[in-house]
Amino acid sequence: MGDLTFVDVCAGAGGLAIGLERAGFTPRLLLDEDEDACRTLSTNRPDWNVLQADLVDFDPSEHPESQDVDLLSAGLPRVKSNATITRTETGREEQLLRAAVYLVHAIRPRALLLENVPGLADSDKFQEFRDFARAELEHLGYEFSWFVLNAADFGVPQDRKQGVLVAIQRQWFPGFHPPVPTVTEHVSVGEALGPSMRSLGWPDADRWAAQATSVAPTLVGGSKNRGGADLGPRGTKRKWETMGVNAHSLGNELPGPEFRWDPELGRDGMVQVTVDQAAVLQGFPDHWTVTGRKTPRYRQIGHASPPPVGEALGLAIAEALDRNPDPVIFAAG
Repeated sequence: MGDLTFVDVCAGAGGLAIGLERAGFTPRLLLDEDEDACRTLSTNRPDWNVLQADLVDFDPSEHPESQDVDLLSAGLPRVKSNATITRTETGREEQLLRAAVYLVHAIRPRALLLENVPGLADSDKFQEFRDFARAELEHLGYEFSWFVLNAADFGVPQDRKQGVLVAIQRQWFPGFHPPVPTVTEHVSVGEALGPSMRSLGWPDADRWAAQATSVAPTLVGGSKNRGGADLGPRGTKRKWETMGVNAHSLGNELPGPEFRWDPELGRDGMVQVTVDQAAVLQGFPDHWTVTGRKTPRYRQIGHASPPPVGEALGLAIAEALDRNPDPVIFAAG
């Protein structure tokens, strides 16, 4: 068959789209409401059809190129489960989840891919959404699979669990199998960031990398409504400190020959991760430019779906869609 096609909503900085492109999919339309994210997509792929719009207001009838595609993908803003999050914020993210499922009615893709928090696949908190998705998709002729992946199992130097829904039209679904890990050993923070830490002649780079032997904690992009760029909540910051990293803000530049790394001195003696290094931890390719100022750049990266995971999911879906479909049997009336 020819190129597989997809529409990507809540496309963000393009993490999922990069992976799907690697897996052989060609985008017909990428949608996001954020101006910085749309600029990132257009800067890196000038030929991509990028639309700045709210998913809830998107009308596919006004964009016929979005219809009759092989895949509808959505790396949706992560639904909050923390009790400190207001119901208004949580409701917006749940609204986007439902809007993505409703979009299937209009686009009728052969497959649907949703990615969100790990609990989406198996937590009782999301049973209502799973029941909603089943009710909407079953009568349209889709079968589906819920599962959890960890980006670290696909070569991403980060402990990032993702809840995934893959729904495929019934005649192609038997060919789908969730992706299996592509690495046998996880890539550590030291291994991933060592080259950049050495690049300006920092003498402690090798010593730092040698002790940063675990994968990174989950990157958190944060909300537009609060704060600047940091590496996450208190517990996450403590994990970074065990690797000698000051996670209370992101660095503006890489450490040079004069920087003395001595975590016993507190934050001032710890190295900081830059926004570009955060992109490495999220699995973005070196050539991918994330546009905007420091905090919006980090927010795009922290919210992204790691490209290697998108590629693994894309290959698994493509394998199912490339097979001859099972015949659809209709019962005699």
